[in-house]
Amino acid sequence: MLAIAKGSFKAILRNPSAVAFSFGFPMVFILVFGFIGGGAPTATISLARRGDTSSSIVRQLLQSPLVRLSAEQDTAKIRENLIRGRIAAILSVDSGQSSAGISQFTIHTQTSSASADTYPILRSALGGVFEGRVEKYTDAKYRPVIVDQLPMIPGRAYTTIDFILPGMLGFSLLSAAVFGVAFLFFNLRQQLVLKRYGATPVAKRYIVMGEGLARVAFQLITAVVIIGLGRLLFHFTLVHGWVTFVEMLVLSLIGLIVFMGFGFIISSVAKSESTIPPFANVFTLPQFLLGGTFFTVAAFPVWLQKACEFLPLKQLNDAMRNVAFEGAHLTDCGKQLGILLLWGLATYAVAIKVFKWE
Repeated sequence: MLAIAKGSFKAILRNPSAVAFSFGFPMVFILVFGFIGGGAPTATISLARRGDTSSSIVRQLLQSPLVRLSAEQDTAKIRENLIRGRIAAILSVDSGQSSAGISQFTIHTQTSSASADTYPILRSALGGVFEGRVEKYTDAKYRPVIVDQLPMIPGRAYTTIDFILPGMLGFSLLSAAVFGVAFLFFNLRQQLVLKRYGATPVAKRYIVMGEGLARVAFQLITAVVIIGLGRLLFHFTLVHGWVTFVEMLVLSLIGLIVFMGFGFIISSVAKSESTIPPFANVFTLPQFLLGGTFFTVAAFPVWLQKACEFLPLKQLNDAMRNVAFEGAHLTDCGKQLGILLLWGLATYAVAIKVFKWE
């Protein structure tokens, strides 16, 4: 029994998959979720006037962990963000004196129906920050701080499905492209199928393209099903209808082609079938966690958010959400498509270099 236990233990230590799944991945999850920072809900605000940032009232409000200030300064963009629920409210501050000669600030807040879930967080922060000042006075006209809520404007709510579905679609495309291609070509090489293909008059590039085309066709069908069910069952937003639907499929195709390059690399460098999962997860797992798949990267520290911008899955997810909910077109996704193109060129340059037929 002890001899068997000893031998089994050595086999586990020599198995990269076992070591990675037992130690590596749990540590990655712990580190990433630790960066989220407590999980407290926050409300993002914008200022109607840039000069209000110097107001002591605004500075005091921004000290609250519940409130964040948006970096957007364009007035039209700020209003657009409010209508789409990206910010809780637009604030402006007026200062003056009450009839009793007391310094008095009036905070004007304007929200939209799309921010119904975050505006109460802002109200709570306002109450908490100014509670000490307000409680000193029983008459509202003598209060040093007055919160004035302007009329609510209509907005288009950003629902959970509008965030989750593009992320899950990107998750599906990345998993299928990397794992599927890696296992497929490794097995074809191990079973000498590729070698036999090489003995036929068919050009090698057509052999690879044929296998890849089958994978692309299958995954595009999967994308159609995911988007279709999301629309029919959960009212997933497709701003421009069929046009948006087609553009999401084009983005899916681009993402698949880029991600398949990593599958080709892994299938060539893997020495055995058991080493494919660790190699694949080294590439896929950070993207699942840091690419805006399950939750927004805004929960991370600023330095980590900047690092996330280099991930191809993050760019694919952003492009899909922009097209589906924001009403953008492919021509408006230049940044995301450009980064994906760079990843594609670099990946296939390596894949061509390391690809093996035997």
